[in-house]
Amino acid sequence: MQFYQESTPKKIKEFLDLVENHKVDIRHYKSPVLVWAIQDGTVYYSFWESDTLDRFGLDNVDGWDYEEDLLFCPDWVADNEEEDDDDLDDDDDLDLNLCDLNLKPPVK
Repeated sequence: MQFYQESTPKKIKEFLDLVENHKVDIRHYKSPVLVWAIQDGTVYYSFWESDTLDRFGLDNVDGWDYEEDLLFCPDWVADNEEEDDDDLDDDDDLDLNLCDLNLKPPVK
């Protein structure tokens, strides 16, 4: 599982507002960092102190404190996911070539 981090206070507040996790009190952190990973539509996350995360590195994170469905998280959380999400909707437009249609006017 690959973890990502976000330290922007505005984004952290947005995340907490959307997931409605009342167990987390961000005031207990001097410089909070949101650390999360996504697997099978579930976001696994925890909060770290910036100094601690800098000391140990994001690569050494191997656990989480909370879980939330990806649907309840901000869009920017899923944007960091590195899975190739091919837009199949775009491919549908390629299959329908409007120039090849021979539309005849209605016969009166």
